[in-house]
Amino acid sequence: MNRLITAFLAVMLVMMYLIVAIAEAQTMNKNQKLSAKQQGIIPIAAFTAKGDLERLKVSLKEGLDAGLTINEIKEVLVQLYAYAGFPRSLNAIGTFMTVLEERQKKGVKEEAGREASPLPANKSSIELGTDIQTRLLGKPVTGAIYSFAPAIDQFLKGHLFGDIFGRDNLDFQNREIATISALASMDGVNPQLQAHFNVGLNTGLTEEQLKILIYALSAKVGKKEADNASEVFGKVLSDRKQSSDRQTS
Repeated sequence: MNRLITAFLAVMLVMMYLIVAIAEAQTMNKNQKLSAKQQGIIPIAAFTAKGDLERLKVSLKEGLDAGLTINEIKEVLVQLYAYAGFPRSLNAIGTFMTVLEERQKKGVKEEAGREASPLPANKSSIELGTDIQTRLLGKPVTGAIYSFAPAIDQFLKGHLFGDIFGRDNLDFQNREIATISALASMDGVNPQLQAHFNVGLNTGLTEEQLKILIYALSAKVGKKEADNASEVFGKVLSDRKQSSDRQTS
């Protein structure tokens, strides 16, 4: 009888171990991936930056079908004016309006999503933006370019990181997914792409998730864009490893 009880308890322990191991593996696998909504942001941002409105239209529909809300997509398109310029942002917003009108006529109901909360009343945009910029980059941002042109430092801190990144209806990770996807689709901006790969990692996006982003660029946007992004990301990972090795040596 005692042997039966002992054997039963051993089997139960093994089963419990397996259940915990499977749950941990599933959690790890889930955390290493981008959600369908996050993957929907990638081509939307890329085609906004490229000004490819026909392919953007398709990506907007796919993004809505993946669960992105109207306000989440609007937020991506608005944010990208800071990277791709007002003309392409405005054209993308107009394209999105057309997509919504067409889907409404077909009886498709979209989720509006929440609006951004008011910005903190006890901080100026520059104060808020300085806090956010420091958090995202991991240190206060200084440099010769900002001393040479102080206005650009104020606009980055006050407007980009304060007024835009301070809006809470799109989190920092999704903002970085949009920014990286846009910059990867533009020529001549590799220094900024490298910086935002670093910021993406600082927000908690994993190496695996950013590799999935690059794969999505290859599948949805183009091999040229993905190859360039892969090369830049490889340099980011190499630089971060060298920095970590220096700190531990």
